[in-house]
Amino acid sequence: MKKQMIISFVLALLMSAVAVAQYGAQPPDNSKSGTTVKTVSITGKISSDGTTFVSDKDSKSWTISNPDAVKGHEGHHVTLQAQVDADKNEVHVVGLRMAKDSMQK
Repeated sequence: MKKQMIISFVLALLMSAVAVAQYGAQPPDNSKSGTTVKTVSITGKISSDGTTFVSDKDSKSWTISNPDAVKGHEGHHVTLQAQVDADKNEVHVVGLRMAKDSMQK
């Protein structure tokens, strides 16, 4: 009787280990429904500390999630290629270039 109980216990333990292994092997679901992250080109000014960006179009202020990407451009008027997350009011800078001067004759 003890032998049957031990075998049953070991079998149940092995089955649960297999189930856990299969669950962990599934690829992650990256389809996050309801997110609004998209890559866009926006022109505006980077703050003097390099942590925020103000858009020329609507004067909306965005938090820069990766301030190292704009290092050296603090206070400059730039065009960003960025992934915009409207839910978090945040931009992740993918690319940057100095904006053309609109005051040229």
